[in-house]
Amino acid sequence: MTKALITGITGQDGSYLAEFLLEKGYEVYGLVRRKSKLDFGNACHLQGRVKFIFGDMTDLASLIRAIEISTPDEVYNLAAQSFVTASWETPLSTADINSIGVTNILEAIRLIRPKCRFYQASTSEMFGKVQEIPQNEDTPFYPRSPYGVSKLYGHWITKNYRESYGMYACSGILFNHESERRGAEFVTRKITIAVAKIKHGLQDVLELGNLDAKRDWGHSKDYVEAMWLMLQQEVADDFVVATGDTHTVREFVTLAFKAAGMHLDWHGEGSKEYATLKKTDRVVVRVNPEFYRPAEVELLIGDPSKAEKLLGWKRAISYNDLISRMVGNDLQLVEKSLKK
Repeated sequence: MTKALITGITGQDGSYLAEFLLEKGYEVYGLVRRKSKLDFGNACHLQGRVKFIFGDMTDLASLIRAIEISTPDEVYNLAAQSFVTASWETPLSTADINSIGVTNILEAIRLIRPKCRFYQASTSEMFGKVQEIPQNEDTPFYPRSPYGVSKLYGHWITKNYRESYGMYACSGILFNHESERRGAEFVTRKITIAVAKIKHGLQDVLELGNLDAKRDWGHSKDYVEAMWLMLQQEVADDFVVATGDTHTVREFVTLAFKAAGMHLDWHGEGSKEYATLKKTDRVVVRVNPEFYRPAEVELLIGDPSKAEKLLGWKRAISYNDLISRMVGNDLQLVEKSLKK
């Protein structure tokens, strides 16, 4: 039985990846941080099927212990401080987890399980101020946030361990991927939760930052399959995982309201832009300049041709279906809360 250790298993990607590997017959271990109140997050339903190990990405000793306990054939490092906005508020802890943490887990593998295959979750935020459109594996990086900078270190240290020690270590440069399990602080989930609450009269207005920011959005469930495929190749390599399509935040908002049976009229522009429900003067969306990033990433769109050709990967869930799933899920959650 193949063994896998997943860090960040309580996040959306970690939980979907655990389900995917369990279906393939893997023995799955998950690294979780010990807290005064234990929280398994999105992996709560996996208790009894996944073997959880307590550890911390900033503590090398705990990672060595996790490798010794799990004796993994594959390690998927999905642990991160992944909220871009928070990285300006906590740049040092973001670097500790996203940069030094990657080095710690690589070093633990090198010392205890050097033949183990390693996957590092890199990000399209490393491209930041994009140098070409679309972005592929050879596009120069230009991160625009402490998060993007910290992830770039993790990306390069993974490549360095591969070239220095002959380890099977690869990075997936994943573009934005969302799901019903996305954290409420992320813009896509913030939108779909607000839509559900507005639909049921529990919220009046949704406030957002830059509506013109363009992102390449896919579903997490598709992207975890690409992670697994990367570790099944004969030679370790890095891959861009994306849809090849880009959409503005404004378009995401419009389709989210439409999925809930509401339709918007847009007015104004820039910091004065807002949206009303059609045939009414009820304002339901408003731009708040406070939500703009200190340094904006205006456009991200990936070229997944290498992953499609060499991994045989192809996304299965469309952009519209992604939004419909997220809105439908949050409508159900709100309706369920109203019945209590």
